[in-house]
Amino acid sequence: MNDVRKVLTIAGSDSGGGAGIQADLKTFQERNVYGMSAITALTAQNTMGVHGIFPQSLESINQQLDAILSDLGADAVKTGMLFSGDIINTVAIKLRDYHVTNLVIDPVMIAKGGSTLLEEEAIESLKTELFPLASLITPNIPEASVLLHGMIIEKIEDMEEAAMKLSRYGCNGVLIKGGHMDGLDSVDVLYANEKLYYFESRRIDTKHTHGTGCTFSACIAAELAKGHPIPQAVSLAKDFITTAIKYSLNIGHGIGPTNHSAYRMHSKV
Repeated sequence: MNDVRKVLTIAGSDSGGGAGIQADLKTFQERNVYGMSAITALTAQNTMGVHGIFPQSLESINQQLDAILSDLGADAVKTGMLFSGDIINTVAIKLRDYHVTNLVIDPVMIAKGGSTLLEEEAIESLKTELFPLASLITPNIPEASVLLHGMIIEKIEDMEEAAMKLSRYGCNGVLIKGGHMDGLDSVDVLYANEKLYYFESRRIDTKHTHGTGCTFSACIAAELAKGHPIPQAVSLAKDFITTAIKYSLNIGHGIGPTNHSAYRMHSKV
């Protein structure tokens, strides 16, 4: 039992099951790691959008993190929806106190339906308190633009520049996800160890992509927990999320979720 790899997600709860801690825990199970969760906020959410956000108290978050990290520990941690500067600061203190390694930060800011999931005044706290602790941050293009004060990102060269600029906040690696860029292929750009890496896949014609960012970053965290270096962890996660999107679930009346079991069911690996 001692070789079981443990991964903690610190994120919001998606009542619809497609994103947030629900997506993370499904991903952890599929990647054969033991999943744990600390909930930062409850959301009333479905495929049509976010209908309510209910942040948890700082005491609740502190006690969840203490309970997990003092007993079980974690081989990797990922953060998702953190919502406020106070929550970010609380999480950062605990991660430092417990000397957490293999930290993946998905800077969740806006839901697929357009709802704001991170208060504007919390953005600077995210950059100054959490980014320096991270092994990897995984912004999509709109998130990277916000983090870089409105930088226009329209081509691969812009993604490269954005990744290098964000690395200056102290994180070991930056993955700019290219799903929002036009083109037949979706290209993600990774800057790590002062090198650029590119991960390309054919763009899939579907609107059912709810929880894509959560699932991608959760898979990266799981692979880091197993000891894979960042580029290999990203490559494995890219295959996983591409398959999950290819076989995404057309359920509900809006933007359906990705299919977390698709890789196991359809991959030839």
